[in-house]
Amino acid sequence: MALLKVKLKEGTDTASLFGSHDAHLKMIEEALGIRVSARGEEVLLNGPAAAVRNGERLLDGLTTLMSEGATLRRDDVEYAIRNLQGGEDPSYMKESLRDGIELGSGKRVIVPKTPMQRRYIEAISKHDLVLGIGPAGTGKTYLAMAMAVASLSRREVNRIILARPAVEAGEKLGFLPGDMIAKVNPYLRPLYDALYDMMDLERANRLIERGDIEIAPLAFMRGRTLNDAFVILDEAQNATSEQMKMFLTRLGFNSKAVVTGDITQVDLPSDRVSGLIEVRDILVEVPGIAFIYFSEKDVVRHRLVQEIIKAYQRHHEKPHRPGPSRRSD
Repeated sequence: MALLKVKLKEGTDTASLFGSHDAHLKMIEEALGIRVSARGEEVLLNGPAAAVRNGERLLDGLTTLMSEGATLRRDDVEYAIRNLQGGEDPSYMKESLRDGIELGSGKRVIVPKTPMQRRYIEAISKHDLVLGIGPAGTGKTYLAMAMAVASLSRREVNRIILARPAVEAGEKLGFLPGDMIAKVNPYLRPLYDALYDMMDLERANRLIERGDIEIAPLAFMRGRTLNDAFVILDEAQNATSEQMKMFLTRLGFNSKAVVTGDITQVDLPSDRVSGLIEVRDILVEVPGIAFIYFSEKDVVRHRLVQEIIKAYQRHHEKPHRPGPSRRSD
């Protein structure tokens, strides 16, 4: 057992670091199996020596993050703990803040929560085509959207184009009333949600009306050449082989494309090939293209989402057990 007194950096906002009613400290206690108590600008850590050292590293990483201007939230502490338990050094948090995405004047900064998210942002910055593949909740679409909004704000591109295949997710929705826009809107709703989370509703709608931001089904991309644009293809696992080729060959001058999808959730008919699965082999050796693979470690939703993904993986990895054979007399 070890007892360690951690002296916080001068000027540390202890209310933010400790959390409401010391909620953040209680999270650290529970996760590391140590006792954590605060006395002014000192924190006492008591428990197994290795766990106490991890607690010190965690506090140092969180205070460094705050000293760089970040506002500490509960999910930030949760992600920091999760990454520490996964073997990551807490110092990565300072690098993540440096790689944050500024959405424009007066807007908040989107900060990558995991090392893989940071690699994803770096890849989008350096490459004209990036494919982000991984499970739900890993920030594939959200971070790509943030990069697109930032590029538009900096006038690096003239427009943002967001596309999705209009494929029913395992359900038969039947007849949808209304014109074409009304029919495809349910498929595109998640893209609108992400956009409205990054800019105020009035500005977003104004940009959509002017055509600076276009949200459309993937089929609407056929025959176009997309110059001076930041293009995102979301849910790309549901693009057919032909649609994927069509989309990738739309890229024009001064344009950037990000393709995102989860190859474990393909909703195409069984006789159709997923373009996202196929393109991994086709483009793997093409220079200038980056593939980023996320895992359950990168999930930034409720902690249960990570556990659910891991449970499904374990289930699919189990050897198939044939049922009892039928006997005919």
